[in-house]
Amino acid sequence: MKSYIDRKKVGTRAELSNTASIGGLVLLLASVLLPLFLPKTANFSFALMVVGLGTAMLGIFYANRWVRKPRPEERLDKALKGLADSYHLFHYPPFPPDHLLLTPNGVVILETIGLPGSFSYKDGKWREAMTIGRALRSIVEEHVGDPIRSAFRTEQTLRARLGKVVDEAVPIKPVVVFIHPAAELEIEKAPILILSAEKLKKQVTIDGPKLDQAVYDQLDAFFQKTTLNK
Repeated sequence: MKSYIDRKKVGTRAELSNTASIGGLVLLLASVLLPLFLPKTANFSFALMVVGLGTAMLGIFYANRWVRKPRPEERLDKALKGLADSYHLFHYPPFPPDHLLLTPNGVVILETIGLPGSFSYKDGKWREAMTIGRALRSIVEEHVGDPIRSAFRTEQTLRARLGKVVDEAVPIKPVVVFIHPAAELEIEKAPILILSAEKLKKQVTIDGPKLDQAVYDQLDAFFQKTTLNK
C-alpha cells in the first residue's frame, strides 16, 4: 500500500492549534495580572478572560486532532499496512473526506472517529456511554455525532466531484472507522460498515469488477495532484 498526505496542511493546522492554545493562556494570564497593576481595567480584564478561555479551549480542541499523536492518518496507515501496491491511501485532500482509499475496484471513504469509550448504534440512533472523565473532556474533544449521515453526505460530494474527473461511475464505499484503541462498539443493522481500525484491513475490498486501468490511473493522478499540491 502507498500512502500520500498533505503535510503542509497538517503542519499549518498544528501550528495554528498551538498558537491558539498558547495565545489563549497568555490572554488568561493577562486578565488576572492586569487588574493588579491597573485597577480601572477590571471590566476589560473580564472580557479578556472570556476571550482567552475561548481561544485556549479552541486551540486544545484542534490540538487533539492535529497535534496529539498518533494522529488519524498514522492509525490508518498502520491499520492498512501490508495491502497490495494497487491500494493508495490519501490523507487530507482539499475536499471531503479527510481520508480515502483508492482500490482496484473503487474508492473507500474512511470516516474516522478518534474517541475512546463505549458506543452503540441501534434503531437508527447513536449512543455514547458518558463517564465523568469523558464529560469533563467533552468540551475540548470531538463528539460522535452521526458519522453515518456524514459519510453519506461525503459520498454524494465525492461522487459529484469524480464525475468531473472520469466519464464513468466509480463505485464508492463509505466506512465509519473508530481509530482509538480504547473504543468499544455495539452495532446493530447499520446501513454502512462501522468497525474498529484493527478490523479495517479485511473490509476495504469492494465487490464487483475491477476499474478500467485508464480510469484507475486518472483517479490516482487526480488524488495525488490534489493531495500533494502538485
